[in-house]
Amino acid sequence: MTQWHPDFSARYSGPNSLSPNSELKTSFTSTLFTGVRLWEGAAVYLDPELSAGSGFSHTLGVAGFPNGEIYRVDNAQPKVSLARFFIRQTFGFGGGKERVNPDQEELGGDVDDYRVTLTLGKFSLTDLFDDNAYSHNPRTQFLNWALMDNGAWDYAADTRGYTEAIALEYNQPRWALRVAIARVPKEANKMALDTNLLKAHGDNVEFEYRYAIGDHPGKLRLFWFENHAHMGSYRETINTPAFGMDITRSRQYRVKYGFGINLEQEVREDLGAFLRAGWNDGRTETWAFTEIDRTLSGGVRLKGTGWGRSNDTVGVAAAINGLSHDHADYLAAGGIGFIIGDGRLTYAPEEIVEAYYQWKPLDRVEITPDTQYIRHPAYNVDRGPVFVAGARFHYEF
Repeated sequence: MTQWHPDFSARYSGPNSLSPNSELKTSFTSTLFTGVRLWEGAAVYLDPELSAGSGFSHTLGVAGFPNGEIYRVDNAQPKVSLARFFIRQTFGFGGGKERVNPDQEELGGDVDDYRVTLTLGKFSLTDLFDDNAYSHNPRTQFLNWALMDNGAWDYAADTRGYTEAIALEYNQPRWALRVAIARVPKEANKMALDTNLLKAHGDNVEFEYRYAIGDHPGKLRLFWFENHAHMGSYRETINTPAFGMDITRSRQYRVKYGFGINLEQEVREDLGAFLRAGWNDGRTETWAFTEIDRTLSGGVRLKGTGWGRSNDTVGVAAAINGLSHDHADYLAAGGIGFIIGDGRLTYAPEEIVEAYYQWKPLDRVEITPDTQYIRHPAYNVDRGPVFVAGARFHYEF
């Protein structure tokens, strides 16, 4: 993925600002997905991953960052890591049979309509939660962080987006219920996970309802999360001059919670739409994903059937991100988060529009020009707007 932004206006910059000078950056990731059946209903999956390159300004300065793969890259040099290593067991309880096609993280086969699935090991919570047919995979769909996932979901993860967790799903034909308990980082957005499991963990619940409008399927997902971690308080940091606006000095075990809604709807066979909204309490420092406390996003995806390119896809989407009062006051007073921090702040919602054209010249090969417009980057009226142009090359076999 190669991206470029030109010079843009900035009245000032801070330690975690997006550079106002033109930047051209390239990132590269490659994952080998492997799975082996163990016994009936059980399989083990292991995914080594190669990452390299860098994002704009060391992946700083925009809450809705424009490259959805770059959060996994913490060093510009090529590096191989173990992305996933987990076991999955499915228990069938009758009803009809559902055919599951082989895919990444899925060996496929016939499963009962009524079933319970247990997943245990290392994986990303986004593998199981907040899915959406039209916007969830930055390798093939929208790239922006605020579009690929619910930005207000500060999901438990290390720097690259993975964690160690146990998840349970109950599924039947019309609905599913998922729960997961995951480990959280010991420090904000760091690789090491907290070993104090009684006080440090992320709890997640999602309900999925499947329906159809005429012949067009849709899904509604509602989720709740609650993180327990050694986090700092924005308001306590502001109110304690001795801390010197260093939020790490206010850290203690606290709770952060939030909820969201996720809707996908087929409009026609070649056209689909999505909508997400999310909120978290915004009292404690962002811990794992990105600095968004409120978000609303939506968009459409159109297949190229109408112009004789049925394998091509066009996508257009927008997101509006916001902060809690405590979070905004902290940044305005000179506080710094792990993603944003301009040294001061004239607050306004961060507004993002993204459009892409996915061209498939060959089977398994995709070339995707992408453009993004970011107004008020890092919620700051005094900086931007920023225009981002890029191109993504994707190959799978």
